[in-house]
Amino acid sequence: MTALQAILPQHALSRLVGWLAQLENPVWLKNRLIRLFMARYDITLTDASCRQAEDYPHFNAFFTRSLREGARPLGDAVWSHPADGVLSQRGAIEASELVQAKGRNYRIVDLLAGSEEEASRYAHGCFATTYLSPRDYHRVHMPVRGRLVSTRYVPGDLFSVNRATTERVAGLMARNERLVCFFETDHGGLVVVLVGAMIVAGIATVWGGREIPGTGAMREQFWPEGEGPVLEAGQEMGRFFLGSTVVLVTEASNLDWANEAGDAVTVRAALAQPSTVSSTGVTG
Repeated sequence: MTALQAILPQHALSRLVGWLAQLENPVWLKNRLIRLFMARYDITLTDASCRQAEDYPHFNAFFTRSLREGARPLGDAVWSHPADGVLSQRGAIEASELVQAKGRNYRIVDLLAGSEEEASRYAHGCFATTYLSPRDYHRVHMPVRGRLVSTRYVPGDLFSVNRATTERVAGLMARNERLVCFFETDHGGLVVVLVGAMIVAGIATVWGGREIPGTGAMREQFWPEGEGPVLEAGQEMGRFFLGSTVVLVTEASNLDWANEAGDAVTVRAALAQPSTVSSTGVTG
């Protein structure tokens, strides 16, 4: 399966799926596709703001559906989960490396696609990786209050990010297309990495809209000091058009985790408590 993914036209296939997912007509076909998808992945709309397949104008609207008011309340923990899914890996960063799967590590500098100096800030921090399956809620929320400093779109492959592929493809998270978002928080630096994958038709953020996918040059955006948007803990920051993975990288170290790797998790629920609180601070 991994070998097949490597030879498929990953980007062209993802763009085709993206185009199909935006079709509003014929309405009967759109509704049928949504209902088939719901049946295939055992999806209910109990927590969604729209409760019927017919209420969504196209498949992408269904896939990136919002939650009804009151669903997924923010817990009391300092750090909360950024998404629904499975906490595939989490822990302390050792030797400037993160765990992708058992026996497979990858470097922070490769994930961030920046300099060694930039990556060194997180060399003794922590990380958490959340895999979003097709059945999950696909909006990504802030794990803690933070001010956006910069973003970096990194072109790359579009391998699947399911368990089978992450166990076989070395450095997968640092090879796939991704959007790297840098924040300053009251607990030091935070990086939220939205990782693209096979059939992921796009990534969008609340501050910049939809990222233009492709295999072109890396794109960066910077905000002057103190002028980037501040996002509150639990606030939506972005979304995937079809499933993928979120990787959190924190400058904060020695986090007291609320879940074990492999646990099913929900957005805004407790992720971790800090063992110490830094005085970095966020204003605004």
